[in-house]
Amino acid sequence: MNKKITIAIDGFSSTGKSTLAKELARYLGYVYVDTGAMYRAVALFAMQKGYIGAAFFDKKSLIKSLPFIKLTFKFNPDLGFAEMYLNDVNVEKEIRTIEVSSYVSKVAEISEVRSKLVEQQKEMGKNKGIVMDGRDIGTVVFPDADLKIFMTASPLTRAQRRFKELQKKGDNVTFDEVLKNVEERDYIDTHREDSPLVKAEDAIEFDNSNISKQEQFEKVLKLVNI
Repeated sequence: MNKKITIAIDGFSSTGKSTLAKELARYLGYVYVDTGAMYRAVALFAMQKGYIGAAFFDKKSLIKSLPFIKLTFKFNPDLGFAEMYLNDVNVEKEIRTIEVSSYVSKVAEISEVRSKLVEQQKEMGKNKGIVMDGRDIGTVVFPDADLKIFMTASPLTRAQRRFKELQKKGDNVTFDEVLKNVEERDYIDTHREDSPLVKAEDAIEFDNSNISKQEQFEKVLKLVNI
């Protein structure tokens, strides 16, 4: 296929959006953007500044600090994908912790945060040839995307996947903590006032509870090549 297109992949947390998007981008020679990493980086910034914690969230201070948050992706040839940098510091590992996961949906609720990041995301995809995943790519960032995928799976399945990932990284978490986090993020993501997680009318839904990553990749690739 010679014509470059825009591919938007939305869906719930821990559905493998990033894995699929990375594979598609690598295969097609497209740019890959993990918008979840951008929101995670802002959440990490809020944590570092003491703006957010288990029992508090100083939203006003975070909003005032937005002009001082610089988010960039830098390609790592050894890994084969771009890593997230926060104010020129590689934070790819730090943003994947369960603690950041517990705050990211709250940070992503803030309209000022979404506005700043969506503006950057639109700029990244202005020349097409991009695969972007997140929560509002097909509905807000690229409503005219050439291909929209919406990914879902049962909360239990997603929690099991996430728990295994965290265990491999050596994170000390329980399965119940992970399941609670998945369910809480689902609720916040689907109930926030600004750009809630919804399936775009023209998106193709994939429930990957019971199919392999390879099966899913092949099915989506056929849609790309139509």
